[in-house]
Parts: sequence; structure tokens; C-alpha cells
Amino acid sequence: MFTQTIRSILTCSLFSLLFALGAHASSDTVTWKLATSWSKVFPPFTDTVENMVTMVDQMSGGEFKIKIDDVSKHKAAFGVLDAVKLGQYDMAHSASYYWKGRDPVLLLFTTMPFGMNALEQYAWFYRGEGMEWMQKAYAKHGVYSFPGGNTGMQMGGWFRKEIRSLEDLKGLKMRIPGFAGEIFAKLGCAVTNIAPSELYTSLERGTIDALEWVGPSMDMSMGFHKIAPYYYTGWHEPATELQFIVNKAKFDALSPKNKAILKAAMRLSAYDMLIQNADMNAAAWDRMKTEYPNIKIKTFPKPVMDAMRQANAELIAEESSKNQEFKKIVESQRAYMQKARAWTLIGEYAYIRDNQ
Repeated sequence: MFTQTIRSILTCSLFSLLFALGAHASSDTVTWKLATSWSKVFPPFTDTVENMVTMVDQMSGGEFKIKIDDVSKHKAAFGVLDAVKLGQYDMAHSASYYWKGRDPVLLLFTTMPFGMNALEQYAWFYRGEGMEWMQKAYAKHGVYSFPGGNTGMQMGGWFRKEIRSLEDLKGLKMRIPGFAGEIFAKLGCAVTNIAPSELYTSLERGTIDALEWVGPSMDMSMGFHKIAPYYYTGWHEPATELQFIVNKAKFDALSPKNKAILKAAMRLSAYDMLIQNADMNAAAWDRMKTEYPNIKIKTFPKPVMDAMRQANAELIAEESSKNQEFKKIVESQRAYMQKARAWTLIGEYAYIRDNQ
């Protein structure tokens, strides 16, 4: 109830501000196209985009409309950055770590293993240096980037066989993107990044032995538990932030009113995604206990976790030594996390620890 009230207040305030900005604006309708990396069966990812588009339409009085094309339309889940850069689409919704191969800096704006949680990371974006670094990084690609919704802590993945030691990772075929994929590769896994719409089929056919996706709600709807019963707790994506990617020239050409509308809609829909994902995961976790008792919840053994931490540190040091921009962003994140984590431990963590 409190969250709904706050959202109502924020929405009313935004309407008032935007009405004032638009008092003398042109009545010409602006129509954009947006490409997502998802199919239609991926709430809350798709819900976030639809919420944003609806808010833009409503706040502009129908003068700013955005048409959504999902991956079944454009057939390029990992190609949306280029599509926006080249002007084929005006904006997109995706995840930065999909493009680590072309620009390792970009993956830092999704999440990092053993990094900040969602609240800490949002504070870094909006109250620390995060937005400044993100816009600088994406400027090289001719686009702006804005936080596009956070999943919170993600689970560590579905495995056909139990992971008891580092030897169990040798030769394991696993779908996992981002920096975590490099960690698993360093530990001997055969890592691949498969488009979301192809995950279940790849697992079913044995193309991969394990995969990670998001969390209980989205994972259960995909049916991974029917094939791989070992479900591991998370470490690699503590605050997975999606991105709204916007063509720089098209955004700069918007009126001040429409710029404000778009930024407000993206920010509010992103916040809604974090809440929606938390609610859906809680419901799915509760349902899992009774409907799917054969799912085996596991945590990676300590020697495996220690090896992952070591690999993470080595990979960061290696990339930082050859990429000064990467190094500076990592330093910014670490400095902010050190400050924020001290409060998280004495605040949220102590409350949960001491009140079970």
C-alpha cells in the first residue's frame, strides 16, 4: 500500500511537471520503434517495456508513441545495439553484458560477480558516478543508456548433475553470459551465450549441460527444472540491471517535454521491474516447495566458491591492466560499494540476521 501511494505521488508530480513543460509544445506526434532482446513470454522484462511505452503515451497525451518489436520480429536478440546505433530502431531494451566481446566496459553496467546489490547499485547510478560513466562508455557507440530494470539477486543456475568439486566443472557445457561466463571458462567449462528464446531447447537436446537464467519465477516458467534438477544459489549476478538503449541523435532531437517524459517513464518502469521481480520470485519460491519437491537447492562448495573469487580477481586485474576505462569504472564501483556495504551490513543485513 505504501509503495502504491508513493508511486501515485511520483506519477502525479511527474504529470504536473510534464504538463508545464509541454504547455507550448508542438502537437505533432512523435513515433518511435523499440527493439527488445526478449520474446513475448518473458515477464517482467516485457512488462517493463510495455509499462514504459504506456507511460510515455499517457504523459504525452498521445503525442509520443513507441511501437515495440520483440525478437520474433527483428530476429537479432544480441544485435539491438547495432540496430539502434544505425538508426534502424530508435531505442532498445537489452542487457549490457551481451556486448562484452566488442566492448568489455559495457558489461560493468549490468552487474559484476561479488558486486553491489540492487539498492547499492542504483545508488551508484543515480547518486554516485554510475550514470556519468555509463553515458561516456555508450557515447562511443552513438547511443545513450539508461537503467532499464533490475532483477535483484539471480540464482546460480540449473545443472543436470551436482557440482561437488572443481573437477565437476571441467568440460561442462554451460550457458552463462557476462563476466561470470569468463570465470566459468577459466575454471574449465565450455561456456556459450545462447539467445533466451533458445535456452530450453538447448538444455533439452543436450547442447548444454547447465545454464543460468534469472530466478525462480522466470526460470520455472521456462521449465528448466524438468531437465536439470540441481538449482544453485547466486553469486555472479547480485544486481542484474537491464538497459534502455536510445539513439543519441534521435534523443537529442526530442523536445524538452518529450525528453523529460521518456526519462521519467524509463526510470519509473525500471523501479517497477525490481518490485515485480521480487514479488514473482517470492510467490514462485513458495510454490516450488509444494509443487516441485524434487528440485534440489544447492550452494556451490567452498573450494569452488574460493576458486571463483580468485578467478574473478585475476580476470578483473587482467582487463584493468590493458583498459584504463575499465579500471577506472571498477575503482568507482569498488569505492562506492565499500561505503554502501558498511551501511547494508549494519542496516538490512543485521535486521534480517537478528530477526529470524
